[in-house]
Formats: sequence, structure tokens, C-alpha cells
Amino acid sequence: MNLNEYDLSQWQVATVVSNERITPRGDAEVRHIVLEVSGEQLDYVEGQSIAVIVRGPHDFGNPNHLRLYSIASPRNGEKGHLGAFSLCVRRCFYIDDVSGERYPGVASNYLCDLEPGDPVQIAGPYGSRFLVPTDENANLLMIGVGTGIAPFRAFIQHIYEERGGWKGAVRLFYGARTGLDLLYMNDVNKDFSLYYSEKTFRAFEAVSQRPAVDAEADMERVFAGNQHEIWELVKDPRTYVYLAGLTNVAVQFEKAMVQAAGSEAAWQAKRAELIDQGRYSELLYE
Repeated sequence: MNLNEYDLSQWQVATVVSNERITPRGDAEVRHIVLEVSGEQLDYVEGQSIAVIVRGPHDFGNPNHLRLYSIASPRNGEKGHLGAFSLCVRRCFYIDDVSGERYPGVASNYLCDLEPGDPVQIAGPYGSRFLVPTDENANLLMIGVGTGIAPFRAFIQHIYEERGGWKGAVRLFYGARTGLDLLYMNDVNKDFSLYYSEKTFRAFEAVSQRPAVDAEADMERVFAGNQHEIWELVKDPRTYVYLAGLTNVAVQFEKAMVQAAGSEAAWQAKRAELIDQGRYSELLYE
């Protein structure tokens, strides 16, 4: 990531409040980390990201390492505490293409190893496109896999707790390799279940058909099973579409939409219309 793309002059220090694993032991390690900024409120809205700065030196002479993470809390703070916000972080590793050696991801391992009371340098927030619309009659079509679910946790808590409800349709399609990996809806953390009784909210879960070989969530199957409702929402001028997580989720969604639209050209025309009207946003990573 290019540090020059971001203004880090206004960095500040946050303190770790808690660092809890939200996937069962033995599965991919994902942690819900709550940070707090003391003395001043961190002004952000749902869908924005925070930069975590890991001071070096690092490999290749880099003095700092920067990683952006979506904020997983609504604007009034984690559990209503102003100045406190959460990040959803997966402990990552990568394989060197030449040596074949396995190396820990710098920022993710740094964050996952933090303990309550530890300081963290942050900057931001950043991002101004992946935001909740102001009109409560708008429909929200949210699609996320893995830690891409983080901004949608913030969305849902904001509209149902801070705003007190939502009149438009709220549809969440989210997936993971296994049911235990479904973040905020597994045996460790069930945050999303708190909203299943809301009249306007429905959630659709997708897991891999081949979890033993680390296959990705089968979002294609859940899209196909709900293709008609998704397409009707996409055609509705009140609908906002959000995709977050691994880039492949956008590929799978597009495949389903091409079929629903009847042709590649028809879908691309609709997608262009959504983008032009500010109703289509992606927050994707490799």
C-alpha cells in the first residue's frame, strides 16, 4: 500500500480496550478488537476505514507499514461509547512465490497480538463512498464475505439501534468457508441474530460446499436461489448496492446479475446507472 496516497499528518494514538477472538479454536483466527481514543471523539460514519500504522523499520527499508481496516462500529461508538470503535481483523499469512516460505502479515499479526492497554497509532477516517443513505425508505442490498462483513455490522447497528428502525428492505448476503467462520453469527459471537426479528431485515448465509479443501463460500449458490428478489431490488430506484470482502464475491454477484438481466450488456447498463447515481459501492481486497 502506498503511504503517499493517505494524509497521515493527523495521526493519533488509540488504546486497546479489548481483543477477542470471534472464531472457534482450530478455524481461521479472526478477532474483534475494540480501540478507544481518549480526550477527543473520533468522528466517523459507517462504511469508513481507519489506517493502522505499524512503525518500522520493515522489510525492504520501509520505515512504516500502513493497513486500512473498515470500522465495525456505528457512529455513536462501540456499544454506545463515544471514542470507542472496533475492527474485525483476520490473522493473515502469505507464501513467498520464490522461496515458498510462509510469512506473517505485518499489520494483522501486530493487531491480533495486542493486549488491553496497548497503544496503537491510527489515522483517518478515510472513505466517503461506502456510506448509509440518509433516506430511511431506501433499500440496502449488502453483500460481504469474510472480514468484509465489518462495515455491515456498523450499518445494521446504526439503522436499528441509533436510528430506531428502517422502512426500506435490508438484505444481507454473507458467507464464509464454514458456519463457524460466519463472523458475528457463529457459536462465539451472534451479533447479527439480534436483528433477525426486525421486519425489514433478512439475512442469507452461504458456506463452502468443500470446506475441507479451504474452498470459498458458495455465494454463487445463494445468489442463484434468491436471484429474483435480488434483481427486483437492483431495479428499484430506491436500492443501494454494497459489496465488501474478497474480489471474487463481485465476480459471483456479476455472474448472477448477468443471468437475471438476460445479457451481459443489460447488466452492465444497469450497473453503470447505479454507479452514476451513487447507488453502487465496492470495498474489495485480494
